[in-house]
Amino acid sequence: MNSKNISYEELCSLIDHTFLKPFGTEVDIESLCAEAAEYQFAMVAINPAEVETCVQLLKDTGVRTGAAIGFPLGQNTSEVKAFEIMDSIKKGATEIDMVINVRALQKGQFDLVRKEIKAMVEICKPAGIISKVILETCYLTDDQKRVVCQMASEAGVDFVKTSTGFGTAGATVEDIRLMRSVVGPEMGVKASGSVRDLNTALAMIDAGATRIGTSSGVKIVTEFKNSR
Repeated sequence: MNSKNISYEELCSLIDHTFLKPFGTEVDIESLCAEAAEYQFAMVAINPAEVETCVQLLKDTGVRTGAAIGFPLGQNTSEVKAFEIMDSIKKGATEIDMVINVRALQKGQFDLVRKEIKAMVEICKPAGIISKVILETCYLTDDQKRVVCQMASEAGVDFVKTSTGFGTAGATVEDIRLMRSVVGPEMGVKASGSVRDLNTALAMIDAGATRIGTSSGVKIVTEFKNSR
């Protein structure tokens, strides 16, 4: 996708509107969903405890509800992640963003990471749920990023995603290009973490991102509208 030709509506449809803080009030979630509905963002990205609330708030809006699994450290067991995914879907989630076990990957336990990715797809795919694998790129070497992207591609994951936003750094143009080069042109790539303004969002899109995870979605699309 070329950002030079993108419309306002298309930009809005690429944004995952995010509230993943461990604190806040019911007003924060109500505002998140109201904004997502107003701007027709792709989805709201929230912790599993808020799934049922968001599903109700977003009813008949066309905006999807996404649950963050194993968030933000990814250090749950594969079995716990699988249960968390199933529970979130049961409560109405239609997208799943799962953090891989970064430490297992770094230790060379590729089978463990492959197992949790495969389990996510086996739960999500039959239910028609969009699946995303979060790499947390700031902690990985380029070779490790390639390994996870290849695993995700082979397993049939819908998106690979850069970051949780809770690591030492977020998405970079270089990482989006690397991930896109591994997964090819058809699979989704999500830039998340440190995407706080229009120029950064457009740079990610030009590098190959097809979703933008951000808590600054309203700011970004407002900047876009005012610049045209």
